[in-house]
Amino acid sequence: MLADNSFLSLFRQPWFLAPLCGWLVAQCAKMLVGFLRTGRADFSYLASTGGMPSAHSAAVSALATAVGVCVGFRSPLFSMAALFAIVVMFDAATVRRAAGAQARLLNDILDEIFREHHFSQRKLVELLGHTRLEVLAGMIVGILVALLVVALV
Repeated sequence: MLADNSFLSLFRQPWFLAPLCGWLVAQCAKMLVGFLRTGRADFSYLASTGGMPSAHSAAVSALATAVGVCVGFRSPLFSMAALFAIVVMFDAATVRRAAGAQARLLNDILDEIFREHHFSQRKLVELLGHTRLEVLAGMIVGILVALLVVALV
C-alpha cells in the first residue's frame, strides 16, 4: 500500500488532529466558564491566551499523547513531543504568568497617572499566563482528547 503524502492527509493524522481538537475543546471550555461566571457569551475567549483550562497545555499534551500512542512512548519522537510539552506548560505557568502580573501592575500605575494627567487610555493585556491548576486542567483535557481522537481515527 502506498503512503498518502498529500497535504490533505495531514488532516487525518492523529498527531495533527489531537492537538487541534485539544486546543479547540479548551478554548470552548474557557468560553463556557466565562459564560457561567458572567451570564453572557463572550467569543473573545476563543482567541484568548489565559484562563481555565490552558489551551496551550491541552494542545501540547494532546500532541505528546497522540505521538506516544501511535509511535510508542519509548520512541525519540515521543521524547521530543513530551519535552516540548513540558517547556510550553512551564512557560505558560511561569514566564507568561509573570508577564501578565506585570501588565496588571503597569495598568494600575497608568490608572493612577490618568487620574492626574491626560494620556492614552490604552491598556496592556493582563490575561497572558496560567495558574498551575489551569495548566493541569489543560493537560488533562489534552490527554483525554488525544485518546479519543486516536481511538476514532
